[in-house]
Amino acid sequence: MKPAFSVLIFTVTSGAGYGLLLWMLFSQLGLYLSYGETVDLHELIGGGLLGLVLVTVGLLSSTLHLANPKNAWRAFNRFRTSWLSREGVFALMFYPAFLTYVYLVWSQNGTITTAAMVAGLLAMIIAVLVNISTGMIYASLKPIRQWHKPLTTPIYVLFSLMSGALIYLALNAVTHGHISYDLSHGYLILAAITLITKWRYFASIGKPAGATINTATSLGNEDKQAGKSQAAVRLLDAGHSAETFLTNEFGYDAGAMKLMKLRKMMWLLAFVIPAITVVLGAHFQFNGAAFFAIAICFAGLLTERWLFFAEARHVVRLYHGDQET
Repeated sequence: MKPAFSVLIFTVTSGAGYGLLLWMLFSQLGLYLSYGETVDLHELIGGGLLGLVLVTVGLLSSTLHLANPKNAWRAFNRFRTSWLSREGVFALMFYPAFLTYVYLVWSQNGTITTAAMVAGLLAMIIAVLVNISTGMIYASLKPIRQWHKPLTTPIYVLFSLMSGALIYLALNAVTHGHISYDLSHGYLILAAITLITKWRYFASIGKPAGATINTATSLGNEDKQAGKSQAAVRLLDAGHSAETFLTNEFGYDAGAMKLMKLRKMMWLLAFVIPAITVVLGAHFQFNGAAFFAIAICFAGLLTERWLFFAEARHVVRLYHGDQET
């Protein structure tokens, strides 16, 4: 699949925004329930504003790859059957729930009332549903075997939580003047889980379990009764003399060597360097380390999303010369 830059920005920024707001809400509600601590209003407004900006920028960028962005509203009327529609509906529902929480906490000078607690929990549930819906948009596509995997949606949710945890770590450091060891440990554990899950995903898509031109045409399948295999099918004529939408969008091929190099770079940028930076920053109490880790991690996340699209092979490629997907 041809990677669209607008979709890369959407998945990375909106995922990080929802992850940040989830961590902030979880921390504030947890501290209030456990110790009765009031909410730091600077963190509430600063973190809330940053999270909403990331979410909004991501959602707006998702419309840039549409041929007619003005028709984006049509995605909302298929809630019962479309994960894209569910994503849009839940994304809109998140704003009033979260803003209600912010208003109620602000009006009570940081005290979380019962109404604020309900609004905060509702906002957290909706944020998780948005991330799940976004992941399921890709996981539900059967023609692309690299996406139609059980790990596709969990990976997207994990990346959202991981990047959000890193941003919240930096935000908390600014608010309290030091990098929290507890938040650092939480981020490192989440990063390790995400890394292992992504590694298992790479292992799963490398297995040749997809359709081939033989199975798609049913012309070169094994003759089990005769105990022999028929000749492999091969394309003699592509049926067109110029590039088409299908070949441009679904026929993208970055090359195996380039993909493997980018995979190695992704491991370093998304996981290794940010984790080392956070550990050193927490040990030496250098708050700037958290912001450096965010910048490096975002570069790694963009690389990961680029690979997610570039390595996907739509089954329609079988009818344009590919032997397997």
